[in-house]
Amino acid sequence: MTPIQDHKALALKANQIRKDILISLNKAGSGHSGGPLGMADIFTCLYFNALKHDPAKPNWEDRDRILLSNGHICPVLYASMAHAGYFPVEELTTLRQLGSRLQGHPHRTALPGLETTSGPLGSGLSQGAGMALAAKMDGVNHHIVVCGSDGEQQEGNVWEAVLLAAKYKLDNLIYIIDRNFIQIDGNTEDIMPLEPIKDKYEAFNWHVIEIDGHNYSQIIDAVTEAKNYKRKPILINAITVPGKGVSYMEDDYTWHGKPPSDEELATALEELEAVRTQIEEGTYEY
Repeated sequence: MTPIQDHKALALKANQIRKDILISLNKAGSGHSGGPLGMADIFTCLYFNALKHDPAKPNWEDRDRILLSNGHICPVLYASMAHAGYFPVEELTTLRQLGSRLQGHPHRTALPGLETTSGPLGSGLSQGAGMALAAKMDGVNHHIVVCGSDGEQQEGNVWEAVLLAAKYKLDNLIYIIDRNFIQIDGNTEDIMPLEPIKDKYEAFNWHVIEIDGHNYSQIIDAVTEAKNYKRKPILINAITVPGKGVSYMEDDYTWHGKPPSDEELATALEELEAVRTQIEEGTYEY
């Protein structure tokens, strides 16, 4: 699809995606709010600017593959895919409903454009490394982008994949960590400290790029750099704010795994509408 170059247009798209995330979670009555809102800017940049894909041809051989490792933040994946044209936006309100294609964790055969089934935390990077290695063996030119959580760094499976990717110099593998410092029971550094993430990945022979996960220039530049980097797999360590855009959710780990009530939804949508106005007026930073 034709990339959106204008950052204002991207910001407006991300704002609408945030609204649809919250509406779908409220309708479902269950699900995760903090992570999807925090990753909305990154997913917007991926689907509408940085990566090769075509909703009209979801199985296009030369497409970049997007894998979601922490499947519980799938509302941001679904909303981004719907706005990109993979399925009707109206279907977002069927999230987590019986018989819906939009389950609480993505199921690969349920929707066009889903590359993997995800749910077991820590498995996404292994899946991505395998796909990247296969692409190298086939001599094809596309990138595997794995989006995962910082909490997943506590999983041993992740580090097995890190070793394999470095051994085979999988420079077609881009791993984006949502570094929001929360997991379901609190702050990651209280539960199982992860820092220094950058030093750890560099020691494992990865190329590391650190960014503000809400700065569009940094996001797009990082993906561009990653796609042009050679002989090492690439980590984009993206610092994000969980619950971004909704004041009472931001940086509050209790919103990791719950949806907004009707009253909370109304407040959140009012705040996001105010953000939309700021974007239109040019007073909002993105």
